[in-house]
Amino acid sequence: MVLKAVCVLKGAGETTGTVYFEQEGDSAPVKLTGEIKGLTPGEHGFHVHAFGDNTNGCISAGPHFNPYNKNHAGPNDADRHVGDLGNVTAGADNIAKLNITDKMLTLTGPDSIIGRTMVIHEKADDLGKGGNEESLKTGNAGGRLACGVIGIAQ
Repeated sequence: MVLKAVCVLKGAGETTGTVYFEQEGDSAPVKLTGEIKGLTPGEHGFHVHAFGDNTNGCISAGPHFNPYNKNHAGPNDADRHVGDLGNVTAGADNIAKLNITDKMLTLTGPDSIIGRTMVIHEKADDLGKGGNEESLKTGNAGGRLACGVIGIAQ
């Protein structure tokens, strides 16, 4: 059975996008596809945040989704937040095309990301290697450009 979810990203500025999630069974990795427009060229931190609450814009989404109390790291690190997806890269056309497969994300069970918020950040994520306390929490990725709640898709 293939599970599907979707997230529509909106921000205060011109950053918008749609992210599609697909998982072929409970223990399979999750594949993310889609695109984000209105980004400055270069890398931007991309994370699942803890809460599906956007009542106060992206800030009310809380910290990165981190059910196991780990330090922030990159998507290929063994010890990381579940929500740590690293960076997406926008080209000269200000668009980041997404094609990510992640083995920590899930659309089922107690650690499901459905109902949580995806956030695209203004700066690159240093993947926890910035040498300061903030790096171990957020990757120094800066402000939240756009966000959206992850919902169940058809």
